Amino acid sequence: MTAFLAAIGYEQWILHVLLGLPLLAIPMILIMPVHRARWIALTVALIELVLGLGLWWAFDPANPAMQFVTDVPWIGAFGVGYRLGIDGLSVMMVLLSVITMPLVVWSSWRSVDTKQRGFYALLLALKTGMLGVFVAMDLFLFYVFWELLLIPMYFLIGSWGSSNRLYAATKFVIYTFVGSLLMLVAIVWMVMEVGRATGTYSFAYEHLLAHAYLLESSGPWLFVAFALAFAVKVPIFPFHTWLPDAHTEAPTAGSVDLAVILLKMGTYGFLRFAVPFFPGFALSESVGLVMAGLAVIGIVYAALVAMVQPDLKRLVAYSSVSHLGFVILGIWGSTVESVQGAIMVMISHGLSTGALFFIIGMLYERRHTRKISDFGGLARVAPLMATAFVITAFSSIGLPGLNGFVGEFLVLIGAFGRYPWLVAGATTVVVFSAAYLLWATQRVFFNRFTNPLNEGIGDLNMREIAVLAPLLLGMVWIGLYPGPILRRTEGAARMYIEMVEPYLSETPTVGGTMFRGGR
Repeated sequence: MTAFLAAIGYEQWILHVLLGLPLLAIPMILIMPVHRARWIALTVALIELVLGLGLWWAFDPANPAMQFVTDVPWIGAFGVGYRLGIDGLSVMMVLLSVITMPLVVWSSWRSVDTKQRGFYALLLALKTGMLGVFVAMDLFLFYVFWELLLIPMYFLIGSWGSSNRLYAATKFVIYTFVGSLLMLVAIVWMVMEVGRATGTYSFAYEHLLAHAYLLESSGPWLFVAFALAFAVKVPIFPFHTWLPDAHTEAPTAGSVDLAVILLKMGTYGFLRFAVPFFPGFALSESVGLVMAGLAVIGIVYAALVAMVQPDLKRLVAYSSVSHLGFVILGIWGSTVESVQGAIMVMISHGLSTGALFFIIGMLYERRHTRKISDFGGLARVAPLMATAFVITAFSSIGLPGLNGFVGEFLVLIGAFGRYPWLVAGATTVVVFSAAYLLWATQRVFFNRFTNPLNEGIGDLNMREIAVLAPLLLGMVWIGLYPGPILRRTEGAARMYIEMVEPYLSETPTVGGTMFRGGR
């Protein structure tokens, strides 16, 4: 396979095709008859899946540097270029995006019966924005893709969401846009400062990273500007309040895209930009304690809040805040193990939480309610759905043998040397997550069957099985055999640690002991 991909010049065109194909399909969707819109979207999604899977073989795990690099001048007068590339971090995010794209389109086959052309056109625009964030190696281009996502997601929530959709969509945009503006100011400031010192004004990621030492005096406020933008997107406690509303009110496709991809953009931003650009400030004792502390607060707080949610979708939304706290803890744990664990949590959360939202959407299509109290005993009439939910719940809890365990275990052992007491606090979420997910599973699927409205709910059909099967297989595969993914992310994790290692020596931990970071 690798030889075949090299023979067709795969690395020279694949990133451009993945970005451009959805945009080229949008006019076709808008002008074609309504009943063909979903077929065009699904066809594009499947083409992207087939082409994108080649990255698994074409990407060289032994090479930690950027691969598939493109550097073409765009707005030369301002140092802006069409610069793309991927490494072990971004390649997994791209693969996650192309795998979930056809599942999202197919899951909406029956649930979206109004304004279909607009819906599928927005989904494709959203996909281009998501992929662009992960492959952009020019900060101006990165910002363009970052902001591009706001428009389709706003309309997906605001037009096809539930009863309180406009409030949720507006809240999502305001939170994200304010943080993004601060990041834009920081980006422009960086380019100007580095340009004045070097004589070269450029938005190129590698150029700014190589000269980041010139920003030491302004590093604190620049890091804060980047960190706020990314903290809102993750979201980190206390910037998380937009997420439960957005998840709850969004259509299934929007909830899945939020869970699988959009939230990862924030954690990706920390790993790619915020910490590498300003490691002296970002990894200082005080900032490290704040970030790791907020991560653990979010892990525990969100799990406790999830336990009392009457809405099944809102419960899963709070679980996302809890799980992504492990990613932040892994980033500031600053070891190869913790960083690889953070990446693995990003992948695993996408699979398990995406599957949970798919199943909840299937329940909502049948009963038009998400209240846990409206269900009960569904395993009797929908055994396949119950089985899928149980496996996914165990995955989200972190049961050994499933994907959720791998990432969280690596984060905890990798971050323990640096933040032992915070890690000890984070481990309590194992109990809390089991409590809220198993309790919800019992109340929805295994309690007494008392509501006659659930009698005709029906089990999974072939389309729904096809949507869930890849995610369930991924949970089992990663849980039993994570080696292939860990090999592809190890180079990026080691390169990240080598970059920040000089700023980790002699760093006090919460417990008062000392830990010499890096590997």
